[in-house]
Amino acid sequence: MSNQIAFQTQDNSEMNKAALGFYTESVESEKVSEFEFLFTRAIEFRQETIYFIVVDRFLDGEPNNNSGFNPELYDPTRHQWGKYWGGDLQGIINKLDYLQQLGITAIWVTPLFEQVEALQLERAAMHGYWTKDFKRINPRFLAPNEDNSLTRCKTLKNLIDSLHERGMKLILDIVCNHSSPDVSGEKGKLYDDGVLIADYYNDSNNWYYHNPEITEWDNQQQVQEYELCGLATFQEENIDYRNYIKTAIKQWLNLGIDALRIDTVKHMPLWFWQEFTSDIKNHKPSVFIFGEWIHCHPLDGQSAHFSNHSGMSILDFGLAQSIRNALGSNNEGGFYLIQDIFNQDYLYNSATELITFVDNHDMPRFLSLNADHNRLALALGLIMTCRGIPCIYYGTEQYIYNNTNGGHDPYNRPMMESWNQDTPIYQMIQKLSKLRRLNPAVSLGSQIEKYISNDVYCYLRRYRDSRCFIAINKGDAITIDVENVELEDGQYYCLMTQREIEVKDGKINGLFLESQEFIVISYIGDRVKGKTIVRAQLNGIKTKPGEAIVVTGNCPELGNWDVTKAYALEYINDNTWFGEIPFTESAGKAITYKYMVVRDNQKPIRENIVSRRWILVEKGTVKWQDTWCS
Repeated sequence: MSNQIAFQTQDNSEMNKAALGFYTESVESEKVSEFEFLFTRAIEFRQETIYFIVVDRFLDGEPNNNSGFNPELYDPTRHQWGKYWGGDLQGIINKLDYLQQLGITAIWVTPLFEQVEALQLERAAMHGYWTKDFKRINPRFLAPNEDNSLTRCKTLKNLIDSLHERGMKLILDIVCNHSSPDVSGEKGKLYDDGVLIADYYNDSNNWYYHNPEITEWDNQQQVQEYELCGLATFQEENIDYRNYIKTAIKQWLNLGIDALRIDTVKHMPLWFWQEFTSDIKNHKPSVFIFGEWIHCHPLDGQSAHFSNHSGMSILDFGLAQSIRNALGSNNEGGFYLIQDIFNQDYLYNSATELITFVDNHDMPRFLSLNADHNRLALALGLIMTCRGIPCIYYGTEQYIYNNTNGGHDPYNRPMMESWNQDTPIYQMIQKLSKLRRLNPAVSLGSQIEKYISNDVYCYLRRYRDSRCFIAINKGDAITIDVENVELEDGQYYCLMTQREIEVKDGKINGLFLESQEFIVISYIGDRVKGKTIVRAQLNGIKTKPGEAIVVTGNCPELGNWDVTKAYALEYINDNTWFGEIPFTESAGKAITYKYMVVRDNQKPIRENIVSRRWILVEKGTVKWQDTWCS
């Protein structure tokens, strides 16, 4: 290890500069033309910290738009939980400084599409999932009388520009499975920028399935073709529907949307998502996409397969539920419940791109399970430092929750009312977001369990010569010994507690952990530097101890086919090898390459494939995501 960096909260100005530099370099590398991105599969999203906002419940930045077309849908008293309460896009713009200082780098907003303007059982479409027109914006989120057609909307453009000026990204929540339920005698009326193109009750062009609601959730046909909660379900075989939805989403991307979160992905067939994501990424190759396979688990036999073959990542419900069980509900098994999920990471091709969270708009908030603020801090600390991309539900940093009906929908969507930047959670997220951008081991590396019991969990994040060691204690104060921590001997300082911790003979002996304490030790190694950085990932091969994966090719950076000079990748899990390969001499040129397994004193095993070909951009960061060919 070439340098030793210890974080201290008394003076973190250098950490701030370094973190900002790492992040800014990443953003600058993306400022290339879309043509140059033709050979890039996706923008790098693993160092982001996502903040999920229910737009109507965040901040009322434009009070004059609250009544809307139908004033019956708005409740100024904010007691009727199914109605609009006034949050809008201007409210988000007004709080961008607050979010940036929190350490948020990407904002996920509930769907912004124009919604049906009517009530169903005292509920309005404040959530955004009853779409009327995918090419128009919900006017309740805009200024009064503002043109809500996508190509003419000023407020949305202002939000996107304001985010990008700060180096932040916008994630649009979209739903392709359905439009609207029966509201006031109308169902599934769909418009194309104001022009009626489909109607469930007059469906002469077969835009919709006409089946009853799902009753057998293990029946794949019902899940994909029957109705979810009475919502008009699109018939994806209809080419007119597919062209419409793809054209609409491309218009949003043209405005500067950086990523997509896709609702209810399990309710549409895999072939649809393969077509959809490939077309969307052809249009904007830099877009990052993740989907909601609700209540998924890595061992369910479907969701991991979907993630590996759909062209998108997914929300990690399995990890979320294990964290809620272990830290929220105190279920038997404790931290073993969480480690059991990480043990299945090999099932995913990109476990490091799963979206991690502890609660969202479809489940009670964490504090409804356990009102202890310290437990919430441990849960958030875990998702901020474990593999995956963390997502914070709005208001969590202000401890907001409502326990009516156990905190279930809609009571998990209270109005944001506090903006205190001194809460312990706010400051914790702030520090750990900087850590994620500064230490590549946290955003890119492998994860290795180092100590586990029901109440104590220690793990190491590792990438090249960077390290991050985390210890979490949810029980009583305890002293433990941790073997083989993979840190050089010396004194380290905990980022969270400022406590000095000694590593001797590769061990931490007598590590004292206070009750409900969170320890972070960070060591930063040298970063990869080059005109073009290729982030290469290989899946589909299980290596044995003593074996490694290298990349060889017809350029000096890959050894010019000399096995002894090939570029070594990093082991992530039993299904994934990853590494950043710097190109300077070959930047902007066409190259060929393939992967090999190398073993001590034995011949290497080469892929059984004609060499892969790639045209490198002249500068920036690109990604290879390949599967071993045997």
